[in-house]
Formats: sequence, structure tokens, C-alpha cells
Amino acid sequence: MYDYHMHSCVSFDSEATPEEMVRAAESAGLSEICFTDHYDFNDLTGEAAYPFTIENYRIAYEKLRSDKIKIRRGVEFGLTPKNQAELSRLLGSYSFDFVIGSIHYVHGSDPYYPEFWSGLDSADKAFEKYLLHILDCVSAHSDFDVLGHLNYVCRYVSRSPHGLDKKYLNYGDFSDICDEIFKALIKKGKGLEINTSGYDDYGEFIPSIAFIKRFRELGGEIITVGSDAHFPSRVGERITEATEIAKDIFGYVCTFENRKPIFHKL
Repeated sequence: MYDYHMHSCVSFDSEATPEEMVRAAESAGLSEICFTDHYDFNDLTGEAAYPFTIENYRIAYEKLRSDKIKIRRGVEFGLTPKNQAELSRLLGSYSFDFVIGSIHYVHGSDPYYPEFWSGLDSADKAFEKYLLHILDCVSAHSDFDVLGHLNYVCRYVSRSPHGLDKKYLNYGDFSDICDEIFKALIKKGKGLEINTSGYDDYGEFIPSIAFIKRFRELGGEIITVGSDAHFPSRVGERITEATEIAKDIFGYVCTFENRKPIFHKL
């Protein structure tokens, strides 16, 4: 089994050491993991938000070893419509195995914070705002490998100051936008991630099965699975279930080495 989305203290929002995360992965029976620490950008200001330094990244991972599992080195890069040059500079400074393109900031705010929800009187308006921004970002970028946690916005509906109670982003409600996102990914040879972290927040993977099936129907080929773990107890969480979804829809799951996908038949 593979967990291709996890963080250590190299990320601003984790206190776990890489060694602790590796031991947790060994205990979970994983065969391969990839560290994908945050390197984010505020799309409104253009400024980096909580980036790591390459020096700290090297110190954390280049001597990290395990006799039981394969360890890959990646990054979760925060895509904006205008930070292609920043991504190029980062990728020119280190040879990552894998790059997740994620979208956290939307017009200067992250759904994690109440400011994102200000002025939005329904969850669907928030979902549309988020998805349209994703489309802008994936249309602008070409140098990432998979789109991370497509339905990330759903995790924080409960934090809305308006008390929005709709938790689920239904594919059918936004099929036109989602299809354009998928077509942009497929045209560029990019993949989709099944992120298990949404299950604790609202009972679904990110994205849910309907989105994954549609990505495949449109011709999507690359699929990865990741827990998005920020602490050891979540490493490998629900990866078996996510892998079963990949098996049913794709027949395989992907890992990466030197930015090249490896297809593992299931």
C-alpha cells in the first residue's frame, strides 16, 4: 500500500518528525510513502505562505532511511493563476519525485478561515467560487503531477459564520466546471488524488467516488492515494479503502519516481 500525501515538521502545520512518520508508516504496513510538505502562496498578494527552505528539506529527508518501506520526496505546491515562475524556481532548486498541485487560497483567503465564507449565503456559492478558481489554476499551470484534494472546501463548511449546513459537494451540481477541470488535467497528462482526510470531517473522501469515476470516463489515467497525515496516528488512514476505489475504477494505483508515474496493477 502507498501513502502519497503526508507532512512532517518541515511543513508549518505539523510537529511530527520525519522519523516518527516513517515509523508510523512501517507500523501501518505501508510499502511506500511520499513526504509532500507545504509550499503555498497567497493568490491575492503573490507572497509565499509558510514555505519551507530547501536547506531544512535536505536536512530532514536526505539521510532518512527505512529497511521496510520506500521513501519518496515530494512537495504540495499551492497553485495560483500567476505563480508559475515560483514553481519553476522551486523545482529548479531540488529534484522532487512528486508534485501535488493544491489550491488553498482563493482571492486571498483559505476556506480554513472564516474570512473565506464572508458574504457567501450558501454552501453552493462557496463551492462554485472554489471550483472556478481551481479551473483557473490548473489551466495556468503545467509543471505538477496530480491535483490534490479537489473538494478541500467541503472540509470547512462548518466553520462558516453563517452556519452553512450543506457538507457535500455533489458532482451533478457542478458538472460543467468539474468536467472542464478534468479535461484540463487530462490534456496536460496530470492525475487526480484520492485524499482520505475528508472522511473524518464530513464522511467522504476528497473527492468522492462520483468525481473519480467521471475523471476516468473522460480519459484520466493517473490516480494516487494519500492520507494527508500531519501526525503519526493518521499515517495510512483509510488507505486500504481508497486503494480499493482506485482498483474498482482504474485497476491500478500510481506512485512516482523522478516525476514519472509508476502504475501498480491491483
